[in-house]
Amino acid sequence: MIAESPAVVEIKVRDDGPYKVTGLVRLIDADGNEFELTEGKAIALCRCGASQTKPFCDRAHRECGFASRERAT
Repeated sequence: MIAESPAVVEIKVRDDGPYKVTGLVRLIDADGNEFELTEGKAIALCRCGASQTKPFCDRAHRECGFASRERAT
């Protein structure tokens, strides 16, 4: 029997916003504790540093003027 390969995790860099993470993922804090996530639901991770719900985005980037538009080379 061949084991199924894990689902691909996609991390999308959103212009002036969070990282949108789609796929089966485990999110672990610095102490090794796992965040409780809803299976099958995408998550948005803060990039601006202003979120009150870190590491998750609470859309604070809209208020703090965060700007970032990276492109792959």
